Amino acid sequence: MSDADRFRLADLPRVLRALALGEVASEALTESCLAAIARDGALNAWTHVDVEGARTAARASDARRAANGAIGRLDGVPIAIKDNFDIERMPTSLGLPGRGERIAIEDAAVVSRLRGAGAVLLGKTNLDEGALGTTGRNPHFGDVANPHLPGRVAGGCSAGAAAAVAAGHALAAIGSDTFGSVRIPAAFCGLVGLKPTFGEVSCRGMAPSLRRLDCPGILTRNVADATLLLQVLAGYDPGDPRTRARRVPFAPPDWEPGRLRVAVVSDLRSLGATPEVVERFQQAIAQAGSVLGQAIPMAMDVSPSEVAAGRHAALLLMEAELLASHEGRLEGISPRLAQMLDHARRRTSADYVRADRLLDDAVVQVRARFAEVDVLLLPTVPSVPPAAAAEEPVNLGDFTAIASLAGCPALSLPLGEGIGLQLVGPRGSDLRLLELGEILSAVLGAAAG
Repeated sequence: MSDADRFRLADLPRVLRALALGEVASEALTESCLAAIARDGALNAWTHVDVEGARTAARASDARRAANGAIGRLDGVPIAIKDNFDIERMPTSLGLPGRGERIAIEDAAVVSRLRGAGAVLLGKTNLDEGALGTTGRNPHFGDVANPHLPGRVAGGCSAGAAAAVAAGHALAAIGSDTFGSVRIPAAFCGLVGLKPTFGEVSCRGMAPSLRRLDCPGILTRNVADATLLLQVLAGYDPGDPRTRARRVPFAPPDWEPGRLRVAVVSDLRSLGATPEVVERFQQAIAQAGSVLGQAIPMAMDVSPSEVAAGRHAALLLMEAELLASHEGRLEGISPRLAQMLDHARRRTSADYVRADRLLDDAVVQVRARFAEVDVLLLPTVPSVPPAAAAEEPVNLGDFTAIASLAGCPALSLPLGEGIGLQLVGPRGSDLRLLELGEILSAVLGAAAG
């Protein structure tokens, strides 16, 4: 394995140190990523690879270092971007047919921040058609394969972003998380997935799925990398009406392990979790007992019918958002997506108001939980990744929806075999969650070893 191949699979602090010391050049690192992308074409992780643009950016980064110029925080690091974010002069497909129909004229806010930090943008990654799905299936670009669990789905809808990082095509990826679209593929592909506090990272230039929940998210191979990327991406953007000058401030990472008020969801099976997920989750909680202290069992106090009602309300609003924002680009869509959008067309305006109010009620219920606890723990997804040919389960986003509805930050840690441990905290507790995630990752890794 060459030095570039080795660093392609390393953590960000190690890669940044190697770039600074001249142990590896950005151009060599980028070429290693591009070669991996070409080799793994059967994964269908990418919709557009900007080979020449990436090479140009890498050479520019190496030139800055050679001239002792100003160096950005991610200078020379190859990054993948989900294909619902605009990158200037690249197509934004949103997983819909007609891949070259919409060429972006400017960068999305998160892309602009990454460029400003010196990152090398490799291109755009695959996603579920119209960003409506949880498995990574796309009839126009091909279904995304799971690099770690062949024959299983990669999760969605940030499937290509997760597959790209898991396969070593990029050191990290930016996805979007509306109802779990970063955290689900993170769990299925054995990665760390972060959904920040709603409004802390700008959505400007990101194709909307459901604006009241949409949030850019981060996919990495470890927690420290996610922390670094969050600090690059977070900030007020006057061009996004959902970011605010008076932001929810990030609380300092000052939780004291062992003295946390930790709640563990106790009624997992009644909420649809499979026995293997429940068993692995309970094992992780037991292994992390020294960190968590006395965990408080917490029932979610919702019936399966209430969970289903919330799911249906969110899906209706997402279907309506797709119609309103992208109706001119829907020719040639699959029968599955056409059926979903026909359902939205048949609804009345009162139906949409009822759905919106139902989600408001869920927000109040979830936020009330965090008056009692510091962090809530539950599995990321209620089941292991389905088989690639299996029907898409309806409940894959039920556990990730909790954080999305309340605008809370959530972090998914890999437990192996496509199972994830999810940490949810109150708004603004992102850095605290990440610190706790690092500690838990170390404890669980030591227990596994």
